[in-house]
Amino acid sequence: MSITKEQIAEVESKARDIRETIIEMLTEAKSGHTAGPLGMADVFSTFYFHILKHNANDPDWEERDRLILSNGHIVPVRYATMAHAGYFPLKEVMTLRKFGTRLQGHPEPDRLPGLETNSGPLGSGLSQAAGIAYGLDMDGKENYTYCLLSDGELQAGNTWEAAMFAGVNKLNRLICVIDRNNIQINGMTQDVMPLEPLADKFKSFGFHVIEIDGHSIKEIVAAVDEGKAQKDMPTMIIAKTVPGKGIPEIEGDYTWHGKPPTPEEAERFLKIVRSCGGRVTEEYS
Repeated sequence: MSITKEQIAEVESKARDIRETIIEMLTEAKSGHTAGPLGMADVFSTFYFHILKHNANDPDWEERDRLILSNGHIVPVRYATMAHAGYFPLKEVMTLRKFGTRLQGHPEPDRLPGLETNSGPLGSGLSQAAGIAYGLDMDGKENYTYCLLSDGELQAGNTWEAAMFAGVNKLNRLICVIDRNNIQINGMTQDVMPLEPLADKFKSFGFHVIEIDGHSIKEIVAAVDEGKAQKDMPTMIIAKTVPGKGIPEIEGDYTWHGKPPTPEEAERFLKIVRSCGGRVTEEYS
C-alpha cells in the first residue's frame, strides 16, 4: 500500500478540515479535549482516507478492519473524521456532549454505528483489540485490527497484560499506534511516570516496534505497510506527535489536554488552520 504525492495532499487537506471541525465542535460544546484530537488529526485522516478497509454506508460490514480507540477522551477527532468520511451528517458534530446526542464525550457504539468499543476507562483498549484480533484469527479472517493508544494510559497495568497476550499469541494482524505526545492531564509524562525505554519494553513483549513522525503521512503509511509484512508478531508504531498540532500557541502545552477553546480563541485558531492551505505537516520530496 503505497501513497502518491497527490494522495498525500488529499489526506493533508482532510486533516486540515478535521482540525477545523474539532475546534468548532469543542467550542460549541464548551467542554472536551483539544490537544490530543488536534495532535492525532493526521493519523486519523491517514487511516480513514487511505489505510482502513471500511464502508461508511455499511458500518457493520463484516469484512471491515477494526479500529479501536483506547484513549476515548480524544474521540472528537474520530467523530470529526467519521463525519468527513460520510458516516453521518457533518452538522451533527455540533451536538458533541449535548444531552441525548450520539456523540458522547467518550465513544458509545450502542449510540453511533461505526464505533467498535466503549473506551472511558484508560488502559483497556489494547486488551479489547487483542481479543478482537484473536477472535478474527480463530475464525480464519484476514481483517486487520488497529488499536490507537495514548502514552499516558500506558501507566495502567492492563496494557501490559494485553501486550503479553498479543505477543505470545503472535497476533500479526494487530497493528497499534501510540500517540507519543508526552503529555497527560496533570503534566508531562516524563514528570508524572517516565515511560522510556518505551520501544525496548514492547520489543520485550514480542512486538515489532517502529518509531515515526506522527505528522508525516508518508511515514504513517510506510509503518503500517511494514507492520502488515510481519508474519509472526504484532506491531507497535510509536508515533511522535505534537499535542495541539497546527496551533503554535498551544502546541506542547499540557494545560490544553482537557479544555476547549473560548469563542475568541476559536476564531483565532481557525484563521491559523485555514491559512495553512492543508499543509500543516508534510514536506514533499
